[in-house]
Amino acid sequence: MADTSSGFTRRAALAHMATAVAAVGAMPLVAAAQASGKPSATPAPPGRLKQSLSRWTSKAPLPELCKRLKAIGFAGVDLLYADEWSTVTDSGLAVTMGYPAKRDNFIEMGFNDPANHATLIKELESTIPLAQRAGLTRMITMFGNRKPGIDDRQAADHCIAGLSKIAPFAAEHGITLCVELLNSKVDHHGYQGDSTAFGVEVMKGIGSPNVKLLYDIYHMQIMEGDVIRTIRDNLAWIGHFHTGGVPGRHEIDGSQELNYHAVAKAIADTGFQGYIAHEFMPTASDPFASFAEAFRICTV
Repeated sequence: MADTSSGFTRRAALAHMATAVAAVGAMPLVAAAQASGKPSATPAPPGRLKQSLSRWTSKAPLPELCKRLKAIGFAGVDLLYADEWSTVTDSGLAVTMGYPAKRDNFIEMGFNDPANHATLIKELESTIPLAQRAGLTRMITMFGNRKPGIDDRQAADHCIAGLSKIAPFAAEHGITLCVELLNSKVDHHGYQGDSTAFGVEVMKGIGSPNVKLLYDIYHMQIMEGDVIRTIRDNLAWIGHFHTGGVPGRHEIDGSQELNYHAVAKAIADTGFQGYIAHEFMPTASDPFASFAEAFRICTV
């Protein structure tokens, strides 16, 4: 999840939607087919990871996006509101992460402040049954921005208390809540959940298999680096991954500092069964060529 000044961003997409609606060998063939807008005759090798794409990264109409992602080999679409879920599932793809609400302050308003708990829990209680019926297994929520007078210890305790109240309801409906780790250095100044250590402390305090971390590789590379070892050491607390090139939040190819093929292989080697969702702003003239390349890079 990013908030930058470079045009089409996830925050801009959130605001727009809230206003508008209350293996490897076959991959060049797939990328070429996507560049022309035609389905590939050779299906992409799926590899060991289930890959998804965050909805906000593409301006394409959702039905077109689903058609083209399915042809590349993607398993699903990430970060969707309830009124979008059926379009994706009807296409044969999975909704790999759902939003519980449409709010401009979705990132800033989190479980670190007890004043937010009633609203956040009400949103989740309303949306989780819908998600279950639609076949979702993951919903996103946030730690929130830091508040004056609440230190990290208190914030962690507040997160544990609030998320523990909704965890049994999520478990009852087969939903895992994923709380996202974001960087506070570049994109989300003031965000509380800006370290793996903070997130893991909260997860341990809750102790529920239905509350996990959304480990955003882009954000944690900015804050901490050392992502492969960190992922291996903390996989028990991670339920979902996001990608993005560092710096800039663009393609995950050789133009940036991370070796995403190695990161993907490390994740696959742990036996991870969830989704890795690509969440970057394409710079190529054909964004679907970038999406196909990201899929290839993370096919391990």
